[in-house]
Amino acid sequence: MSRTLPKAATATKRVRLEITGIVQGVGFRPFVYRWAIELGLLGFTFNHSKGVTVELQGNSEAINAFIETLSQTPPPLARIDSLSEIEIPLEDCDSFEIQHSQADAKAVVAVSSDKSSCQECLDEIMDPSNRHYQYPFTNCTNCGPRYTLIRALPYDRPNTAMANFAMCDACAAAYQDPLDRRYHAQPVSCPQCGPQLSLLSAEQSLVAEKNAALEQAVELLAQGKTLAIKGLGGFHLVCDATNDEAVQRLRRRKQRPAKPFAVMCASLEMAKTLARGSEAEWLLLQSAERPITLLQKAPHQGALSPAVAPGIDRLGLFLPYTPLHQLLLVRLNRPLVATSANRSGEPIITHAEDIFKRLAGVVDAVLDHNREILNGCDDSVVQMIDDKLQVIRLARGYAPLTLAMPEAVPQETLAVGAQQKNSIAFGFDHNLVLSPHIGDLFSLEAEQYFTDTLATFKRLYQFSPKLLVSDKHPDYASTQWAQQECQQQNKVISYTQVQHHYAHILSVMAVNQITDKVLGFSFDGTGLGDKRQLWGGEAMLADVNNYQRVAHLSPMALIGGEQAIKDPRRIMLALLFERYSPEEIKALPLNALKALPGSLIGNLHTLWHKGVATQMTSSIGRLFDAAACLLDLMQTTQFEGQAGMLIEAKANAVTESQLSQSEIGFTLKEIDGVWQLSALWQEMVDALLHWQDKPDGISLIARAFMNALAQAVTDCAAKHKGLDVVLCGGVFQNRYLLSETRKRLNMAEIKVLDSDQVPVNDGGIALGQLWYAIHSNSKAQGKWERTIE
Repeated sequence: MSRTLPKAATATKRVRLEITGIVQGVGFRPFVYRWAIELGLLGFTFNHSKGVTVELQGNSEAINAFIETLSQTPPPLARIDSLSEIEIPLEDCDSFEIQHSQADAKAVVAVSSDKSSCQECLDEIMDPSNRHYQYPFTNCTNCGPRYTLIRALPYDRPNTAMANFAMCDACAAAYQDPLDRRYHAQPVSCPQCGPQLSLLSAEQSLVAEKNAALEQAVELLAQGKTLAIKGLGGFHLVCDATNDEAVQRLRRRKQRPAKPFAVMCASLEMAKTLARGSEAEWLLLQSAERPITLLQKAPHQGALSPAVAPGIDRLGLFLPYTPLHQLLLVRLNRPLVATSANRSGEPIITHAEDIFKRLAGVVDAVLDHNREILNGCDDSVVQMIDDKLQVIRLARGYAPLTLAMPEAVPQETLAVGAQQKNSIAFGFDHNLVLSPHIGDLFSLEAEQYFTDTLATFKRLYQFSPKLLVSDKHPDYASTQWAQQECQQQNKVISYTQVQHHYAHILSVMAVNQITDKVLGFSFDGTGLGDKRQLWGGEAMLADVNNYQRVAHLSPMALIGGEQAIKDPRRIMLALLFERYSPEEIKALPLNALKALPGSLIGNLHTLWHKGVATQMTSSIGRLFDAAACLLDLMQTTQFEGQAGMLIEAKANAVTESQLSQSEIGFTLKEIDGVWQLSALWQEMVDALLHWQDKPDGISLIARAFMNALAQAVTDCAAKHKGLDVVLCGGVFQNRYLLSETRKRLNMAEIKVLDSDQVPVNDGGIALGQLWYAIHSNSKAQGKWERTIE
């Protein structure tokens, strides 16, 4: 497409611009075209495997104005990582044109993430006079699917899931018009030529198609049925969030007794009836990424089922991010539970046949469509803490995440992440790329999803790693994959390992582009430390070459090993055994001990005393489990992070009057680099004996417990004044703990490095591994068994 312009007598200069970043599939070339025409510039632009090239000819003033506009106000979904300019000889030309894409080299252009529907598209689907009226797959260059439908780069329609949908004349005209917002919008379609809905019964028979499928789906939801609905990156399990019977039934069918469900609201106004939020949180909820945003529950939940998020004070809300979701919710006009369609421990389902195979008996119907999901992608989960973004699950809207490097990566490097909340990371050219959330690698299906995601990124970037990096844990599926890959490659690939908690710290360093020494506090559930110890409450001096453990929580016993994680009463009792005999424990008038059989206490004491079937850990995450039991908030763990959520909810429930009158305060003392847990535990027991039955008593103790952790971090950091501090690991997803720790560090004038783009949980481990691998001076040299101590 070109437009002929009058030859400008003042054309005195021609330049070539090379632009990298998120510059394909985001309306970048039409933007370039419009501004070139506006400024009377000649030349051309085209996509290629590294980004976008623009050649401009005109006067210097117009060219400078173009570059300034492009740099300061690029298209809404674009991100410019680099823009180089060289002057070249003038040419004889009379137009500005958009040329065909060139696939001339290995791809390094950033793959764009999927984005929610823009307001213009939403307006069109509600306008009876528009040809996209009520069409659930309406999109343009400013919105819609990207990563989930891309097969290869460059990002052109033949390389996407839309390749088999021939455009009608109207869509083709819009696609070819540089002044139309659908110019080169690869998924562009309409009711005449695009994907269509189909509603299938639980017996897999076709019930309805197109708009009739939508109408009947709404009717089924209104009747309290559970549907599987195909979104951008996978299926949701959906039911009416105001129908308590429907929500309870979904919990039973999915065998998910307590873990909170996310809720999709029709509008911001509806969301505000269910939750309280700051202006920053409401803006986040409405952002183009449309993440699930964790918000404070409103005092009165209205008609929302209490089974949506039982026992906690937070609610995960999100707004419709596709026209399909918008059309559903406008018709239903009530909030919907929308949770990932998968079995526990398995990845999100992307094909209807797998719904019937893996979730038989869970759904009453399936709302499907015939646009294939090529790359699965979960919903992102985020929260705001002190008006700063924290990503909990990096997925739709945010991932793939590409971080631009000022210098080229030495060699193509692949980091394979952890066992839980797995993601993978790639280093090549000037890019670090973190994949969307893959999930826990505890099933064959999850391991297959892991290898499929690897294959996707290798295909997109023609990526062939020369260096692999993994966690040190030998039983992680990701570690085993990396070792097997090196062996199969006959050791032509170098391989190294990075300690788990060190990788947490490195991840935050990567986001902040830091290589020098920091003081990192890595608090999580469990990770393998040195000499096969279980760590999780670590303070480390760290740079990109090594780390030094300078403080840690005194180890506590996991009686029964893994069983203690599911039954944290065992950890609670192990800590009590350090101060009390079984008989003394039975006599303690603690509410948490009333339901414990005396025989259980005796049997566990025997195991603890003999050290039989018992592992030791310094994990703060496990300490939270034990504390939640001691405070009588739970007896068994029903989902990961439950203890932290319950303790946080209690801490937030303290009234101002009680807080001002309370004298409860605990101390986690450090002696010779060890935080003395036994003394803290005794202080908590003593406080409970006095406060457990008083109003706000448990809340005050919960708050004092987390204050002690925050102060322990601050005191340790004060000993290393002058170093920036990193707070990482899943424990620091606790809003109260992170906010309180930041506040105390700020008061001590100690700088905290934020990680607003990458999860501080295991979802960021791969990036930390990658940061080590591309910077360390002690890389493996072709020996797959090398480890980093």
